[in-house]
Amino acid sequence: MQQGQTVFFENRPKIVASAAVAGPKECAGVLGEYVDLALTDDMFGESTFERAERKMLLWAVEKSIEKAGLPPGGVDAVLSGDLLNQIVSAGFAARETGLPFLGIYSACSTMSEALLLGGVLTDGGYAGRVVAATGSHFASAERQYRYPLELGNTRPPQSQWTVTGAGSAVIARTGEGPSLTCGTVGKVIDFGVSDVNNMGAAMAPAAADTILAHLRDTGRAPDYYDLILTGDLGALGSRLVEDLLAERGADISANHVDCGEVVYAPAEDEFQGGSGAGCSAAVLNAYILAKLRRGGGIRRVLFAATGALLSTVTSGQGDTIPCIAHAVAIEADARGRGA
Repeated sequence: MQQGQTVFFENRPKIVASAAVAGPKECAGVLGEYVDLALTDDMFGESTFERAERKMLLWAVEKSIEKAGLPPGGVDAVLSGDLLNQIVSAGFAARETGLPFLGIYSACSTMSEALLLGGVLTDGGYAGRVVAATGSHFASAERQYRYPLELGNTRPPQSQWTVTGAGSAVIARTGEGPSLTCGTVGKVIDFGVSDVNNMGAAMAPAAADTILAHLRDTGRAPDYYDLILTGDLGALGSRLVEDLLAERGADISANHVDCGEVVYAPAEDEFQGGSGAGCSAAVLNAYILAKLRRGGGIRRVLFAATGALLSTVTSGQGDTIPCIAHAVAIEADARGRGA
């Protein structure tokens, strides 16, 4: 059933397993306790950053399938994308799995888009099990979007640090685990921000627009959720989205957490916090889903990852930054394991 921008999942598909891998900087913070693999070398034994990124994504996909108790070919499709041109990390990783592949791109909101589409496929009976996954690497993103690390450019204070990590979830029509109950498809929003280092300011209006649409379509107040989890707005963007929503009568300050704000240890010099497709993917699939499964006060999460739909070409031609956010409601039962 659909209401406005929101699709309601009648059969409440389950996240039956998830997996995450993250780099050394990321694992110095909260992720270190929860990821399935904490890297000690962000090259992951590879010769380039791009190869390391695709290896992380492949590892997360295969590990999530293994944790679901399935054989290597036990899912019907992989839904995945990444930040690099032509989503090469996802494509090369999918090549190694031999599984049917639907490549998607929504920048840093790719994880929420993959979960939403995975919910549609499994709830509608078009697939029994699918994988939703994405990842990113700090150095590959810097090389593509800003400046190669070898140049040693100074980072401005409004910048964020692209997370080196990947996350993957197995979604099934039936099974045990937190449920996908509904998902809200975002609109492309552009408030005229052109600073490629200020992703939080660019993406906050898109996050606010999608969250408002979700609350409108569902008839829910913000406090329906124990946690409203935005993707990678960072410190500045998090304050902006709270202000934008408060102006529209939706106060999320009591239960809002941003993946970009929590991913790094407090002592890390990451300026505004984390970003990148791997930011929300690793935090959700390691940290948040673990808490949903174990109970302990978190039963309902609205996951709204955010993405900036820019390229070096559009930025070089003076265009502003169009952004998007997709939201998925993930709910557990009283035992913390899913309905």
